[in-house]
Amino acid sequence: MSPPTPSTMSRTRSSQTLAVARARRCEPVPEEVRATADLLERRWQLSILYAALAGALRFSEFADAVAGISPRMLSERLRELEAAGLIERTVIPTSPPAVEYRLTRRGRRLAPVIEAMRAYAREPV
Repeated sequence: MSPPTPSTMSRTRSSQTLAVARARRCEPVPEEVRATADLLERRWQLSILYAALAGALRFSEFADAVAGISPRMLSERLRELEAAGLIERTVIPTSPPAVEYRLTRRGRRLAPVIEAMRAYAREPV
């Protein structure tokens, strides 16, 4: 048997590379992952969820915890989180009426994700 020539070796490597590329084919991102990412990628969303996990209930507590957010943006983001079923809004019948925001069970299920992000950020590079 004769030794392989450079062109034979090149064809062999090319076919091996092609076989590996076919075997490593990546699946598309699932729709539910994309939808969740779309919600959480919006500016301030994760900060608001973190504040809720830390115990913020009132609008002013969220405003204090999420430095730099405008009242209008905070209100909009809280509405989005409420519509997504992550936060529930409760009007307390006092004079004047008070409003509290609490994480729903669904919202609390994001706690490990947020805590993992926090732990990741603390790791040395």
